[in-house]
Amino acid sequence: MTTENFSMGNAIWGEVKLPPWWLVLIEGILLIIIGIFLLLNPYKSFVSIIWVLGIYWLIRGILDLVSLIWDRTFWGWKIFAGILGIIAGWIVIQHPLGSSVVISQVTVFMLAFIGIFMGISAIVRAFKGAGWGTGIMGGISILLGILLLANSAIATVTLPWVLGFLAIFGGIMTIIGSFQVRSLEKKIDELTSS
Repeated sequence: MTTENFSMGNAIWGEVKLPPWWLVLIEGILLIIIGIFLLLNPYKSFVSIIWVLGIYWLIRGILDLVSLIWDRTFWGWKIFAGILGIIAGWIVIQHPLGSSVVISQVTVFMLAFIGIFMGISAIVRAFKGAGWGTGIMGGISILLGILLLANSAIATVTLPWVLGFLAIFGGIMTIIGSFQVRSLEKKIDELTSS
């Protein structure tokens, strides 16, 4: 991006809100650490992550209900989400090992169905003129979705490793993004100070 894109006359100038670059950097480092833990000790790390997720759901559910004291908008959804979060969080905290298996299986089934639906969508787009490449990728997506459904037990067992690699890759990309945000902050500071 060049500095010309950041002129004060830009219509969206006032809407640009960058996160602090150091916060993005910390996120990237934490993602890499989580990825390494998932690769070195996949099942123990995965159960721990699921347990933390249970705590998050429990706290989030409580906060949804407490927020009704000062904000009653969407009160029905807040009550529903709050109660569901408390129940799900409590179950996961009480049974982290069993919950990790259930959440893994649900994740695999969701990924399989998403892959199949995305594949069908891509094939429809291919027939409407998006090209054969889109159709081929759609076919591959459907095939992968079916393989996940057919081998859901194997996919569930390998999920911690897949998440580990994705976390490391995502962490690296996030760290790169943090330095891009820092560079962008410097450019904006230069432009606003002159």
